[in-house]
Amino acid sequence: MSATKSLPPVRTDRAPRGVLEPTPRRDPRPPRPSARTVLLVLALLLPTAALLADGGWPQALHLDLAPSLDSFADWVVDNRNTHPVFLYFLLHLSNTATDSVDWVHGLLTSAGWAGVLPLAAALAWYAAGGGRKGAGPALVALGSLSCCGLLGLWEQTTETLALMLVSVAAAAALGLLLGLACGLSDAAQRLLRPVLDTMQVLPAFAYLLPLVLIFGIGTPSALITTVIYAAPPMVRMTSLGLRGSDAGVLEASRSLGSTRWQRLWTARLPMARPQLFLGLNQTIMMALSMVVIASVVGAGGLGESVYQALKTRDIGQGLTAGLAIVLVAVWLDRTTAAAGARTGTPVGRRAAGLALAVAAAGLVVGPRLADGWPPALTVSIAAPLNTAADWLVATVYQDVPLLGGTSVWAGNFTTWVLNPLNDGLQALPWWSVLLAACGVAWLVGGRRGAVTAVLALSCTGVLGIWGRSLYTLSQVLVAVALTLLTGFALGILTARVKAVESALRPVFDAMQTLPQFIYLIPVVQLFNAGRVAAITAAAVYALPAVVRVTAQGLRQASPAAVEASRSLGATTWQQIRDVQWPLARPALLVAANQGVVLVLAVVVIGGLVGGGGLGFDVVKGLTAGELGTGLIAGTGIVCLGLALDRMTQPATRTPSTSAGH
Repeated sequence: MSATKSLPPVRTDRAPRGVLEPTPRRDPRPPRPSARTVLLVLALLLPTAALLADGGWPQALHLDLAPSLDSFADWVVDNRNTHPVFLYFLLHLSNTATDSVDWVHGLLTSAGWAGVLPLAAALAWYAAGGGRKGAGPALVALGSLSCCGLLGLWEQTTETLALMLVSVAAAAALGLLLGLACGLSDAAQRLLRPVLDTMQVLPAFAYLLPLVLIFGIGTPSALITTVIYAAPPMVRMTSLGLRGSDAGVLEASRSLGSTRWQRLWTARLPMARPQLFLGLNQTIMMALSMVVIASVVGAGGLGESVYQALKTRDIGQGLTAGLAIVLVAVWLDRTTAAAGARTGTPVGRRAAGLALAVAAAGLVVGPRLADGWPPALTVSIAAPLNTAADWLVATVYQDVPLLGGTSVWAGNFTTWVLNPLNDGLQALPWWSVLLAACGVAWLVGGRRGAVTAVLALSCTGVLGIWGRSLYTLSQVLVAVALTLLTGFALGILTARVKAVESALRPVFDAMQTLPQFIYLIPVVQLFNAGRVAAITAAAVYALPAVVRVTAQGLRQASPAAVEASRSLGATTWQQIRDVQWPLARPALLVAANQGVVLVLAVVVIGGLVGGGGLGFDVVKGLTAGELGTGLIAGTGIVCLGLALDRMTQPATRTPSTSAGH
């Protein structure tokens, strides 16, 4: 039988004769390495480097800045009341902050609970548009604040509200001005975008120390820190709303002869109303979170109750104060959400007059009815919560048949996971760690992300905190792994099972409004102070965001592709693995990025409960007066957060390089 010569395959993608083939567009960016290549190189390089080279950062590349920073801190403390910069600017800023918060708190105190409750209800009713639409938000406002009084925390609630009202007003005004600049000017947007990106990946703890150095412990540091921390969402949402304005409406306004400022006031801002209120909502939530953390520097209020409960391991007191914070968050969230959802139709004069009359009546009559919240109308839930917590700890802490208990788990987890990972990282030479960070960041975010990650990690070595940064990094990696494994699994269930979504939604809503300190209290009771407690709290705190982003990404996968795979006989797992998972890759990277940022925030705070690393140095700088050490650790946290963000943030193509442009 004679052999036949095989013919070359016929190309079917060539254009018909007489039709010019389109020239393929070249991507100006260099191609990225494949994931398999990067993982293979790292798998071969890192063990070899650990065996053949010494670990750590070379001493020759280390700058000891602690003495200089300590000297600068001493100079600042000695010249706070005499130097012209402090005397004519910073001192006035500090006094204004203190006087503003004291004035608002005095107003709330003089109005009394009988004046504040109708005022809050009237404002919520008016914000929602009045009538039946405003009844729900008004009842939420009335019920939330009443429950804070019933819990015996009315005075602490008014202190928190005073700081919140002033900080949110300042943050919203600052964010609106910067957002207008970003929305109207491309140059301003290019200038502020990297600043906002950096601000949003920084742990809240990193903001405290520089301002404590300048303003000292007390209200000014807490207020200014909260303003800086809460302003970025307002900036971003204002810019987004202005840039998303309907071009047809703007062109019609221009054709009628309106000026630029008239178009801004009559067209662009009204069309951006939903984004503006969403930015205000996010600013309020971030401000409330920061106000609680600022209790470390003397902010007072509900955050002080949580902080004291953390120091004394009083679960009942901590959960009670945490519940009050959740109630305040729910009230503010529902009010701003109702205002943003309301259409552009103005509230009628009758509704406005009724809301004003109710608020005025409360402010006039309220102070005459009662001075403070009546003690007879308080209910203490701290004792039952402590009893339940003690029973749970006694049940699962040790001597659990076959399982051993949480103390055994914590010990084994430290011995077999945390210690080997930390020792392995410490044994790696510095250049191999930088190379690994470069490879991961280049794979995920491109060349710019790789350069940023390498420079940020290098700064920790230059500052002399390489070992402590890797110690913190080991905790972050473990917590992120736990968060992503659990979050991806729950995200798949949430996306495919409606009952699971309905059951988890209220739980996640409450978890995302609880302050970070709350998560540390129960885990310290279960696992004792240490790294395991910090890691567990961080993983639980970051879980809701990962689950929600994952579920949203899976739901938005192409229904046609999913239906096609189903018609071809694919099982449920095959649909998830081969269709939804690849299509949802951008959302999964966002979920990983959010998990890293949130985990780092709590791992740093874990320095309060024995987590060690950079967080411990920041706490030491705040409490022991070692500001040089604390400032260096705070800078290290900034660098570590920036590096981790670039290693998990996918790069977005600009329109000029996208296909079909």
